[in-house]
Amino acid sequence: MPRVLVKISYHGGQFLGFQIQNQGRTVQGYFEKILKRMHKHPVRIHPSSRTDRGVHAKAQYFHFDTDLNIAPTQWQYAMNRSLPDDIYVHDVQFVDEAFHCRYDCVGKTYRYAVYQSAHRNPFVAQLKTFEPAQLNIEAMNEAAQHFIGTHDFTSFCSQKTEVESKERTIYESRVVQTSEGLDFIITGSGFLYNMVRVIMAYLLEVGKGRREAGDVPQLLAAKDRNLVPHTAPAEGLYLEKVYLSPQALKEDFGDEIKIHYKKSTQNF
Repeated sequence: MPRVLVKISYHGGQFLGFQIQNQGRTVQGYFEKILKRMHKHPVRIHPSSRTDRGVHAKAQYFHFDTDLNIAPTQWQYAMNRSLPDDIYVHDVQFVDEAFHCRYDCVGKTYRYAVYQSAHRNPFVAQLKTFEPAQLNIEAMNEAAQHFIGTHDFTSFCSQKTEVESKERTIYESRVVQTSEGLDFIITGSGFLYNMVRVIMAYLLEVGKGRREAGDVPQLLAAKDRNLVPHTAPAEGLYLEKVYLSPQALKEDFGDEIKIHYKKSTQNF
């Protein structure tokens, strides 16, 4: 049975998240409704990532199996015609039946966008996080560098996280100044529940002078979330890139990087 890979983007502001819920608006819910109508029976989609409520995606992938004889361009047209304005299908292609969108995902890039202003801007609401305070971006970037490498991220994820291992490898972690404020960009082998948002909350504390950039190694070693209690809002977070092969990840970060292969169902 043909396996179909779909690349999408969405504005997460009005969604309860990617994953289907019993009630409420979800990205998965829209696609499975479309596929059920086309197939005349339920069809499950398998995403590369499950974004939370309010989180956006510039590049998200999912796959599904089909017995319909429909070309990729026709799939794209049919889906976009039925989707709301805050979801868009960018590309559809057939892939090998051994490919799995979740287990073949070896890395992701997230971007967290912050705008700084004396006043809140309603036209940026749900797209960037508002921060009126002056921030030391140099100190924030110094702190961000400490996350690069392989670490246990118990101190920087939700206490509700239930996985066998909280060890992840970070390939890129940096804070860059923008015309409106700053962006935090992080690429890793995978991310625990709320991990990027907890790290971002800590970086903002560093930027305000309330925490020290050099404390990150000790906080990682402590494996205690109580030491890093805050979580940044969802609205500024974007899933920006998904790596679906080791080669793609190595092209961006070098041949010597550590690759994590998924072997069991864990948070992603």
